[in-house]
Formats: sequence, C-alpha cells, structure tokens
Amino acid sequence: MTDPIQQRVRTAVSAAVDKKAFDLDVLAVAELTSIADYFVLCSANNERQTQAIADSVLEKVRKDEGVKPLLVEGATPGRWILVDFGDFIFHIFTEECRRYYGLERLWGDAPNVTAEFAGEAEVPRNARRKKTS
Repeated sequence: MTDPIQQRVRTAVSAAVDKKAFDLDVLAVAELTSIADYFVLCSANNERQTQAIADSVLEKVRKDEGVKPLLVEGATPGRWILVDFGDFIFHIFTEECRRYYGLERLWGDAPNVTAEFAGEAEVPRNARRKKTS
C-alpha cells in the first residue's frame, strides 16, 4: 500500500516532468522540520515555464489526488513559485533564482529521495537550453 503523501508527491513530480522541469530533487525533511515531510525542487528555463509547471502541478494534484494547496506564492513574477500542499512543499525556480537561494545547501542534512519519486520518468539534469549568439 502506497503512503498517500508519497502518492501526492509522485503525482506532483509527474506533472512537473510533463512540463519539462529539470534538475528535480525530492528532499525528505520530516526529521528536520515540522512544516512538511518533503520539499520538491525543480528548475525551469524562464518565468513562463515556472508558471506552466506550477499550473500543471496544481491541476494534476487537485484532479488526481483531490488536494488543493494551502498556499501559492511567487506566481508573479515567477522566478520562484512555492506551492504548499501541507505535507509537501513544491518549489519551482528559474536556474538563477535556484542558485541564489541554494535550498539544497540550507537543507543539506535532508536525505535526497528523488529516485523513490521519479519512477520511470526521465528527469533531465542540467537541461538548460544553450543560448544562441
């Protein structure tokens, strides 16, 4: 039997991957904080993509899991969108914003459990588009 929280995280991860999120990490933070069991972090190429990823995550978790977020922050301007589902918090960053805030460094003691949630999905690492001159 799958834990309902883990299933919601899987659903959210799948929705993000469908919208071409990359550098996706799932951190198990339950032993470190009471605010959530998991942090999900992913990157996008630009603000438009962060918004598309957030919309996809919100829609799929609501539709498939029947869960609405407690809070959505940062949709405008979209450099860092935080979606708080209570049991897990989904962070969607532009690459520059993700490097600047460095949540992976801040939560460095949290186990990275991405492999448990990515499943069959191919999650690109460092998939930044090359700039053309």
